[in-house]
Amino acid sequence: MTKLESLKQDLIGKFNIKDYKFIHSVGDDIVEIPKADVLALLRHLKSSGRFDFLMDVCGVDYPNREKRFDVVYHLFSSKDGSRLRIKTQLAEGEAVETATRAWKAADWFEREAWDMFGVKFTGHLNLRRILTHHQFVGHPLRKDYEADAQQHCDVALPIHFDNEEGRDGNVLDENLVPLNIGPSHPAMHGTLRVMVELEGETIRRAGCEIGYLHRCFEKMAETHPYNQVIPYTDRLNYCSAPMNNVGYCKAVEKLLGVEIPPRAQAMRVILCELSRIIDHIVAVGTGGVDLGALTGFFHLFTYREKVYTLFEKLCGARLTVSMTRVGGMAQDAPEGWFDDVLAFCKDMRGQVDEITKLMLENKIFIKRTQGVTPVSAKEAIEWGYTGPLLRACGVNLDLRKLTPYYGYDQLNFDVPVGTNGDIYDRYLVRIEEMRQSIRIIEQVCKNVPGGDYTIRDKGIVLPDKKDVYGNIEGLMNHFMLIIKGLRPPVGETYDATEAANGELGFYLISDGSGTPYRLKVRPPCFAIYQSFPTLVRGTMIADAIATIASMNLIAGELDR
Repeated sequence: MTKLESLKQDLIGKFNIKDYKFIHSVGDDIVEIPKADVLALLRHLKSSGRFDFLMDVCGVDYPNREKRFDVVYHLFSSKDGSRLRIKTQLAEGEAVETATRAWKAADWFEREAWDMFGVKFTGHLNLRRILTHHQFVGHPLRKDYEADAQQHCDVALPIHFDNEEGRDGNVLDENLVPLNIGPSHPAMHGTLRVMVELEGETIRRAGCEIGYLHRCFEKMAETHPYNQVIPYTDRLNYCSAPMNNVGYCKAVEKLLGVEIPPRAQAMRVILCELSRIIDHIVAVGTGGVDLGALTGFFHLFTYREKVYTLFEKLCGARLTVSMTRVGGMAQDAPEGWFDDVLAFCKDMRGQVDEITKLMLENKIFIKRTQGVTPVSAKEAIEWGYTGPLLRACGVNLDLRKLTPYYGYDQLNFDVPVGTNGDIYDRYLVRIEEMRQSIRIIEQVCKNVPGGDYTIRDKGIVLPDKKDVYGNIEGLMNHFMLIIKGLRPPVGETYDATEAANGELGFYLISDGSGTPYRLKVRPPCFAIYQSFPTLVRGTMIADAIATIASMNLIAGELDR
C-alpha cells in the first residue's frame, strides 16, 4: 500500500472523502479538498503524527476558472521524509480558515499569500501587507497585474506591532519607550526594520517589517524562459548563490523526468558544499562583528575570497555564478580545478580550528551567546525552522541524509546537532558543518566521475558552439530551443535541497509553455525570522542584535 492509499484509508470515517481527490503526480502526493475541511485536516495530520512540519502556504492564480485561486499547503514528515500537498480552491472574495490554529509557521506564509494574491484567511490576526509596502494597490502575483507596474512608497509607517488576542498592535504602551532598531543599525543590513518597546533596556514587545529588498522574483520567473530564470536565483541567497541555481534546476529536472550525468552531480555537490562553507563564513564572521569581534571577521573573509577565486576559475564569475543549467552544468571544470579545490580544503581545515579558538572558546563570546534566546525542539518545528537553527535545537534533520540526492548517501559525513537551541549552539553547529563540508568535498574531488557534464537532449540543452557553427542540425537545434524555449510537460512539482540556511524549496507549475506558470520559493530564513519577536521578548537590546545575527538572515532570500 502506498503512503497516499494509507492516508486515504486513515481519513475514511473521519472526513467526507467523496469530495476529495487523491493524486500522485511527478513523484508527489496531492490531496484536493473543500475549503471547509482544511483546518480540521491539517490538525488531524499533525496530531496523528503523520506530518510534523508545515513547510509552506502559497497561492496560485487561475483567472479563467470559476474558483480563481488555489491555496496550497506543503506538509513534511521529519520521520520518513514524506511530503504531502493539500490544495483547496477559492473564488474571488472567499476565505479559508487560518492554519495558524494548527501551526505557527503559517503566520507569515498566509500574509504573503494575501499580499501577493488577495487570498483571505479567516481568523488570522495580522492579515496585512508583508512584502509590498502599505501604500501598494493590488496584488502583484495575480495574472492580470503587469510585471512592470511599479509602485513607490513615500511615507513610512509609525512604530507598530503584531495584533494579539485582545490587543491592538498599533496602540503603544505609554509607559514604555518605542524604538526603531533597524534598518539603520549595521546589524540590520539596511533591509530589516525592527521595532521595540523598551522598559529600560529590556524588550517588552517587538515587531518586524520586511520587504525592503523585495524584487518579486516569482513574478519575473513567470515572464522569462526557464534557463533565463537561473541568474535571478543567484540573487536569492547571494552568500551561497550556486545552491539556489542547483535547487531551481533540480526542480525543473524533476518535472522533466530527467537525471543529470554523474559528473554533473559531482560538480553540483562540490559547488554546494563550497557555498555552504562561505555562507557559514558570512554567518559566523558577521555574527562576531555584531558582538564586537572584528578579528574573526577579517580572518574568515580571507577564505571566503579563496572560494570566490575557485568560482572565478570555474566560470569567470565570483559572487553570482549562474553555473548550472537545466540538464547539468554550463561547462566542464578546467584542468587542475579539482586539485585546487583539494588544496583549499587542506588549508581551510586548519582555519576552522583557528576560528574555533578565536570565537567559540572566547569568554566574551560565550557569555554573550550561551543561554541567550534558546528555542526548544518543539518550538522550532512549530515555527518551521530548518537547517542549522533546527539542528541547534537538537533535531537531527538534514535532507542530504533523510532524502539524499546527488549521491550524498554514498558519502561519509556527520550531521552536527546541538542541545540547547541557543545562539552559541547555532554557531557551534555552523562551524562543525564547515568541517563536514570539507570532508564531503574531499571525497567527491578524489573520485570525480568521467563522462559528460550535461545531458545531450536536443529539447533541453543547447548544442556545443562547434555544432552550431559547423552543421545545419546543430544550428537548427540551437534556433528552435532559443525561439521555443525549454518546455516541460504540463504538471507541477515541489522539490527541496538542504541549503546553507535550511530547506530551500521550489514549487513549480508548468502549463506546457516556455515560461513557468508559477514558481514559488520556500526560503528557509522566512519561516525562521517570523519567530524573532517572540524570541526577544523579555531580553536586552544587545541580545536582540545577537539573535538576529545568529539567524543569518539574507534579505534577497527573505524578501525575494
